[in-house]
Parts: sequence; structure tokens; C-alpha cells
Amino acid sequence: MKKSTSFNFYSLLISWGMLMCGTSVYAQQQETSSETKFTPKFGIKGGVNFANLYVDHVQDEHLKIGVNAGFYAKLPVTRGISIQPELLYSSKGSKDTYNNLLQGSGEYRFNLNYIETPLLMVFNITPNFNLNGGAYIAYLASANVKTMRSDGTISGVKDLNAESFNRFDYGLVGGLGIDIENVTLGARYNYGMQKIGKPGQLSGDLTNNSKNSVATLFIGFAF
Repeated sequence: MKKSTSFNFYSLLISWGMLMCGTSVYAQQQETSSETKFTPKFGIKGGVNFANLYVDHVQDEHLKIGVNAGFYAKLPVTRGISIQPELLYSSKGSKDTYNNLLQGSGEYRFNLNYIETPLLMVFNITPNFNLNGGAYIAYLASANVKTMRSDGTISGVKDLNAESFNRFDYGLVGGLGIDIENVTLGARYNYGMQKIGKPGQLSGDLTNNSKNSVATLFIGFAF
């Protein structure tokens, strides 16, 4: 199958863009129209994950939809630059299809559910547009395989032993956001750097030393 362009290439472009714009962001705003000074903000956010697993290159044929939700803070450092820590629940993994006489047609969804803590630097390039980048670390809370029929109903769920996998995941984060007062619309990519399966164990063999790859669309509400 045709491979999609590797997302880590876009991550590098985002990082490069932030560095190039770093000399001009000091002139941009980050407060809302009702504020007269930099104000720390705390909020909730939620969105959709487009998750996959990769070994050497990110491919698109096993893309799985998951959820991403949690809390964040935006802590201003200077005009146009903020630090943004987050605490999220993030469902990652991948999917595969099946078609046989015994089961019919459908798909297997391999779900890896993490508690994730990204830490980002946010650069407001304009008052309503920002680029952000940083790193994340995540803890695997649970894992399972769902069997889905072709009509979208669940025909079975098998819980997996999370201890059979690497409980901690980590990687790089890059994205962009559009700010409308205290509402943020954004897109982000997480490039995992930890193998999800433990070396020398069945989990490592079955997942072929794969790592997490996740693109996210989200909306956030600050208070």
C-alpha cells in the first residue's frame, strides 16, 4: 500500500518555524480583549485521536480513531510566549480488518489507553494563531482488543495485561492552535519514541517493535 508522508517531517518543520519566528513573537498579544495584563489560564480540552503504530515509517492503512481529553494550563512567560502543561487521557493503538467465512467481515481495534502529560512551549505568531512544541510522557493504564462487526457494533472485547507492555511511553509533540478569546481550536502530532512492547517478550514480538504515532484535532476552553 502507498505510504503517507512521515509525520516526523512535519514535526521538524513546525520546530523550524517556531525558531524562525522566535524573534518576532514578543510583539504579539496573548491576552483576551477583556484583559489588560498577562493572566495564567486553566482549562479543559477534548478531541479526536487518529492513532497508528509504526516501526520505521508512519503508514495510513491501520489508522484508528480514539479520544483525547483532560486539563491544561497556559502560563505566560512574556508577551507571546507561554508554557503549557497538560494532563490527558489518550486512547492510542491501531486497527486491522478481517474477512472470513467464520466471522464474516469487520475489524480488530488494538487500544492502548494512556494517562499522558505533555509539556509545551506556546508561541503566539499573531494574536489569534500559535505554534507549539515540546515533549510528552505517558503511563499505560489499560490495553484491550475490540472486535467490531462491519455494521460498527462490538462483537467482543478482550482485555490485555498492561504489564506485558512498556508501561511508560514518551516522545515529541508539535502543533498549532487558533485562539478565539478563551476558546482554542488546534491540531497536534505526537511522535512516540518508546517501543510499546517489551523486548524479548510476546508483546514485543506481536507488535513488531512498534511505536505510537498520533495526530489529534481538539478544542479547549480556558477559564
